[in-house]
This record gives sequence, structure tokens and C-alpha cells, in this order.
Amino acid sequence: MKGIVFNLLEEAVSKEFGEATWDKLLDEANLSGAYTSLGNYADGEIVALVGAASEALNLPPQDILRWFGQRAMPMLAIRYPDFFIGHEGTRSFLLTLNNIIHPEVHKLYPGSMTPVFDFGASDDGSLLIGYSSARKMCTLAEGFVMGAAEHFHERAEITQPQCMHDGASRCVLHVRFH
Repeated sequence: MKGIVFNLLEEAVSKEFGEATWDKLLDEANLSGAYTSLGNYADGEIVALVGAASEALNLPPQDILRWFGQRAMPMLAIRYPDFFIGHEGTRSFLLTLNNIIHPEVHKLYPGSMTPVFDFGASDDGSLLIGYSSARKMCTLAEGFVMGAAEHFHERAEITQPQCMHDGASRCVLHVRFH
């Protein structure tokens, strides 16, 4: 996993809970915490940090990942404002993930392994998002969607009728925007 993800997690934790909490999570996870944005780090390190946060807050790891995605989106909007410009709402922003945002991520962070998304519309006008990733961090994707909706002054209501954690080949997020 790219170091930028760890940098965002450190910033989110430090902002909301203080730098001492970040240091405590690193200690609990038995990690050094020396992450550079372009560095490559084992996926197990993010799993260990999420696990430490899960134990400290007595919350499921999925809730930690969702929280992180939601908190990271405003930081990404500050770091990469061009990704957000020109979108009238969350839907149009999300539809650029595969064709615009992830190719740029690969340029900025060579070696990145980004998830693959597919999109469809539901009869009720909501967005169906297919999520495929070896990391199986679909709740992180949920958090990113929620954070993007907040950025565009919308609210996202998300259900997940299909999940890789339950044996599906990909996750499906059913997203309604309000």
C-alpha cells in the first residue's frame, strides 16, 4: 500500500484524537510510523493499525475503515483540487474514478494498486458501484463515497447487497444521494 494512505490516516487520527493517539496506535501495532507518501508498505501494516484502532475504540475494523475514508476525502480535496473541479455532484465525481482519478494516481504514485470500479444505474435513480480489489476494503470505499458526498454538500445512503467478505466475486454498493 502506498505511503500516502498512511499519511492520510495519521492526519485523520491526529486531527480527531491527537498525535499521542497516533503514536499509541503505532506502538500497539508494533510499527515505526516512518511513512513517505511515495513509499510502498505491506498491506499488513494498515491492517495492524486498523486492528489497533478497533481495539482501542471497541469498534469493528469495518467501522474504522469507513470512518477513515470519510475523514480522508476532505484532505484529498485539498491535496488534489483538480480532481473535484467541474463536478456538479458526487455522482459525476465518482464516475471519473477509473478513467481520470486512478490513472492520475498511477502517475503520481507509481506501483499503486487501485481498486477497479464498475457503475450502473438503479431503477430508482441511485448509483450501483461494483468494487473489486484484492484488499477487500469495501468499507473504506464506502467511507470515501460518504466523504465525497459531504464535499459536494450531499448525503449518501449506502447499502451493500453483495460483498467479497461473504464470498462474492466483487462488492456492490447501492448509493442514494440526498
